[in-house]
Amino acid sequence: MFVRSFSRFALSLFVAALPLAAQQPAATSKFDRTGVGDTSIFAPLIFGTPSATRTASGAPGPKYWQNRADYDLHATLDTTAKAVSGEEILRYTNHSPDTLTFIWLQTEQNAFRPNSLNSYIFAQNSRFGARDFEGGFKFSRIEQVVTAAGKSKKVAVKTRDNETTMKVDLAEPLAPGKTAIIEMAYRFLVPEHGADRMGRDGALFEIAQWYPRASVYDDIRGWNTEPYLGQGEFYLDYGDYNLSITVPAGYIVAATGGLTNAKDVLTATQITRLAAAARTDTVIRVITADELKSGTARPTKTGMLTWHFHAIQVRDAVWAASPEYQWDATSYKKSMAYAYYRPAAVDLWREAADMSRMSIQEYSERWFQYPWPHISAVEGPISGMEYPMVAMETHSRTKEDLYNVVTHEIGHMWYPMIVGSNERAYMWQDEGFNTFINYFSEARRYPEGGNVMKRVQNDRGQVEGAMRANIDKPIIVGPDRINPGLLGLAAYVKPAVGLDLLREEILGPEAFDDAFRTYTARWAFKHPTPADFFRTMEDVGGRRLDWFFREWFVENPHFDQAFDTVAVATKGDSTTVTVAYANRARGVLPIRARFTMSDGSTTDYNYPAEVWSTNTMRYVRVYKFAGKKPVKIELDPDKRLLDIDRTNNVWTAPVSIQP
Repeated sequence: MFVRSFSRFALSLFVAALPLAAQQPAATSKFDRTGVGDTSIFAPLIFGTPSATRTASGAPGPKYWQNRADYDLHATLDTTAKAVSGEEILRYTNHSPDTLTFIWLQTEQNAFRPNSLNSYIFAQNSRFGARDFEGGFKFSRIEQVVTAAGKSKKVAVKTRDNETTMKVDLAEPLAPGKTAIIEMAYRFLVPEHGADRMGRDGALFEIAQWYPRASVYDDIRGWNTEPYLGQGEFYLDYGDYNLSITVPAGYIVAATGGLTNAKDVLTATQITRLAAAARTDTVIRVITADELKSGTARPTKTGMLTWHFHAIQVRDAVWAASPEYQWDATSYKKSMAYAYYRPAAVDLWREAADMSRMSIQEYSERWFQYPWPHISAVEGPISGMEYPMVAMETHSRTKEDLYNVVTHEIGHMWYPMIVGSNERAYMWQDEGFNTFINYFSEARRYPEGGNVMKRVQNDRGQVEGAMRANIDKPIIVGPDRINPGLLGLAAYVKPAVGLDLLREEILGPEAFDDAFRTYTARWAFKHPTPADFFRTMEDVGGRRLDWFFREWFVENPHFDQAFDTVAVATKGDSTTVTVAYANRARGVLPIRARFTMSDGSTTDYNYPAEVWSTNTMRYVRVYKFAGKKPVKIELDPDKRLLDIDRTNNVWTAPVSIQP
């Protein structure tokens, strides 16, 4: 039989049975260094075992599944009490192979309860702090609709709060392929500063995280129950939404989804203008400042009006409302591009609708076609936050600054609104990817501010500076564990710079773009993990990239290329140059060397990073020249790579002294 382990007794018998000479160490024996695992940066990176749900290629497998959450939501805004009352019908469909006896809901408003985990982690007056506001959900009912003998009834369900999540014990088990219907009624006070995700400013309200949302149950971790703390964002399933938003008649509402009752809440003139905007890329002023002043902006001035919206295949729904909103519109390929802003912001925001249009055009043409009926840029107190079809921004200082924020938040429609990664665990998989695609959009709108290479170079300098100061962090660290002062570097800038390196210096633009588009298409409206991204880039890019993903996303090495030795030998008209390139840090990158010759000419030599695979510290090349000699050799002369010490990047020929 096969025995998988030795006991100590058996091992002692085995040693005793050996000849005496074999038991004695040789006089010249040395310490045995064998048996050490492969610790090279080039060692295979273990992604986890492929399965029928997630394949080795990085594509969803034939048995990939994800659950679905459809919602009917009704909200009433109480502008006097500064509160929202809500009613919700959640239809949660179980596509997993497991029978569920409970579901978890996300209840992010509870971050504003006294003594919440958020209040212990983030200072009250910080960006993600509660700022001494006390709120949270107050439920009047939570029921499940059950059917027996052909009759439906509502049954109160048992719940348990757990910070910003809530466990709901189902009245009956939810078998695979079945749907549970949960109904809720609740109320909460709207914080003025809702951790910079939602809030209010005078009569303006931006409402998000406003209804209990089903947590994700997936094939990787089961229920994802990480609490909402502030820096980590959201992980949600897809579904269809019906929204009914009841507000005072003088309010204009922007929301996720298409407006389905325009005749009830808009004037005939506004409807005509919207129809015109749908046929042009010119900005049409749907609601003007003059109409707001005169009172003709609203079909009625008293009482309450209910706005109805419908959204298909989205992972969340939000809304904003103000009696001061001007509304501009234009369009791109049947998708409307809106801007909502108050008169005080008109100096910059009158271009915001066109900024929105250009953003969805850029990302559609380059990566994946925008799938929804509109994109709305909404002005208000939130400095910058994304939700399906809605991007919230402040006034901003210059039009370039405004565009950078608008196009960033709209870029999130692709990552993570289309490609639904887990932001709470892997913030870089949406923020970093989005920052990367922003380079192209910003350069397209304002080329005078620098092309893509120039914009990336600026961010690359930030990463280099952090490495020199030794304050950089591994990208894969969870967002709520990162020092807030380093969040932008770790989750936004560093991964974006890494993607540019992968595109420009390793795979090449054609292969990278093919792979990145494939990743986006494969995982559109699905839930990819980092391994799915890594595998897809290798699968489509056609190159093993364990070393790059390890050094850039998983570990945190630095980079320092240098010259070890340069030997020059001249015989007659022929010169032989032997260059030993040095790598003085763990991280490896391609070698870019520029030779300046005695006749003034220059020649570039480029080598892939894999040349370091057998010796990560030293790489030797021999060059032969006829009729000329190198007088200078530079490493990375155009600063396309990272290097924490550039003082060792130049070799110059010794100056010969004539007698």
